[in-house]
Amino acid sequence: MVPNGYLSFEDEQFIESSVAKLNALRKSGQFCDVKLQVCGHELLAHKAVLACCSPFLFEIFNNDNETHGISHVKFDDLNPEAVEVLLNYAYTSQLKAETDLVRDVYSAAKKLKIDRVKQVCGNYLLSKMDSQSCISYRNFVNTMGDWRLLNKIDGYIQEHLLEISEQEDFLKLPRLKLEIMLEDNFSLPNNGKLYTKVINWVQRSIWENSETLESLIEEVHTLYYSAEHKLLDGNIKNGNEEPLSNAEDNVQLIQKKSPRENDHKHFFNTSSGPLSPPSTMTLGPKQEWKIIASEKKTSKTYLCLAVLNGTLCVIFLHGRNSPSSSPSSTPRLMKSLSLEMQPEDSVEKTMSPMHYARSGLGTAELNGKLIVAGGYNREECLRTVECYDPSSDTWTFISPMKTPRARFQMAVLMGQLFVVGGSNGHSDELSCGEKYDPRLNVWTPVPELKTNRCNAGVCAVGGKLYIIGGSDPYGQKGLKNCDVFDPLTGTWSSCASLNIRRHQPAVCDLGGHIYIIGGAESWNCLNSVERYNPENDTWTLVAPMNVARRGAGVAVYDGKLFVGGGFDGTHALSCVESYDPVKNEWKMMGGMTSSRSNAGVVAVGCHLFAVGGFDGNEFLNTVETYNPDSDDWSSYTKTCKS
Repeated sequence: MVPNGYLSFEDEQFIESSVAKLNALRKSGQFCDVKLQVCGHELLAHKAVLACCSPFLFEIFNNDNETHGISHVKFDDLNPEAVEVLLNYAYTSQLKAETDLVRDVYSAAKKLKIDRVKQVCGNYLLSKMDSQSCISYRNFVNTMGDWRLLNKIDGYIQEHLLEISEQEDFLKLPRLKLEIMLEDNFSLPNNGKLYTKVINWVQRSIWENSETLESLIEEVHTLYYSAEHKLLDGNIKNGNEEPLSNAEDNVQLIQKKSPRENDHKHFFNTSSGPLSPPSTMTLGPKQEWKIIASEKKTSKTYLCLAVLNGTLCVIFLHGRNSPSSSPSSTPRLMKSLSLEMQPEDSVEKTMSPMHYARSGLGTAELNGKLIVAGGYNREECLRTVECYDPSSDTWTFISPMKTPRARFQMAVLMGQLFVVGGSNGHSDELSCGEKYDPRLNVWTPVPELKTNRCNAGVCAVGGKLYIIGGSDPYGQKGLKNCDVFDPLTGTWSSCASLNIRRHQPAVCDLGGHIYIIGGAESWNCLNSVERYNPENDTWTLVAPMNVARRGAGVAVYDGKLFVGGGFDGTHALSCVESYDPVKNEWKMMGGMTSSRSNAGVVAVGCHLFAVGGFDGNEFLNTVETYNPDSDDWSSYTKTCKS
């Protein structure tokens, strides 16, 4: 208590009055101690105010050796009017800009790391976007590297491609025109498989045949779509005038490898021609390859908007029956084609991406939904958890984990999600765990592991939770340890050790047994597989995989184990293989469209998903699904058969 009491007074007008006076002092140049030189214009301000608003300027001022007089900061790439808008915001918290100036304010806010203004400007641009402006907006946002906005714009394009295709900006885009010869009674396939093959063909033309993207766009090309679902150059033939049976395999091989892996090939930059081999040069920003949106106009005519080698392009596909079944009679055409668009009869959509790119994430199926948790994005470990509903193709957030973590696995036990171990990005390994109750939407702690454990396999079987293998606390040496958690007693106990040390294995239960697949002993990737029998507490070696890999994803699909992606010690993988427990044998399956290391592979209903991971160049937020009928993967939504 205060014996004599005290005076309490709050002047509601003081802050507003002080802010106005401070901004007036800035505009009159009084007491200013920093001068911003922006493209020939000089703007005076106060360091303390700007340092509170801009982390970028805070770092500059913090490292400034100038203790007396006015400091100078020079910008040659910003609009002075936009910087003036940001100065007013820094002093008054009010952001006012004409619509035509918002892009420049966004750019300046990005440069000065004023994230709140950047977000507000981005949302404003989205609110003003329409079919006429979205291509221009996308080009701008792409240069800014704002993946949040880019995903939203791509979603808009997917919904409005037909309307957008009639706008001036769209009509000015580079065009790749392909005439595809079809055998009798054939039509172009109605799924993303066709676009994957087209991108593969473009990549092969650039990386293997020494073409440039400009040269491909200059002319119309005729390709041949065979009865074996292979897309071949119209003029590919061997000495017997027959189409090369493995041409599609070659296309897939080139697509699967990044330029860095093809040391003996030249990588071609579309703006500057051939460069020296990637192994001896410094690579610039990753050149992106992806389909943004597509329309099937008729049974033989398609329209597609794509990013080819980092360039936004339009792809026109026109199918027509071939007079001969051999591609030798359909050489590449140099004449123009009539590719007029007909009324729409179907639309395909790519699956919505996650809100966050994630590698080393935890994945599981829960109540018919795909759950992804944590992981790392560049250098940051995540707490966020996202839920994907295949029926509506939507991602929503659920309650985040209490601890950021990556390099862990997630399992479902007694209707709840369990995560244990992993890394939080600050210490090498974690011993803590937590569980998620979907009824309450909350995470609560579970008893800690006996030792810290990272890169371990986690699996639930027989009403208990198992954590198997992983990294030792001192490095990358694999562990043989296997511990089991009993939720009824809340205790961990040891069980039989593995035959082989493993970290980053894929772990899954099938038929009441636990399978631990691949991983690495130290740095050597493994193809060996062990099976655990909980009844007699024993591990037994079974048939090895065809490909050694660590950091792969695994799920049970159609009664078999499907293992996809991972890392073979040299590069990220896209190949997939399945294990038949009855035959005790592995079989290579259709490969994923993206290489994915440390990704998740999850079965949800009739769907088999691959989600997130690292492709050797960047962290992924994309999703793709497996089609058992065609034995291939695509990023297009799929409806389950009734």
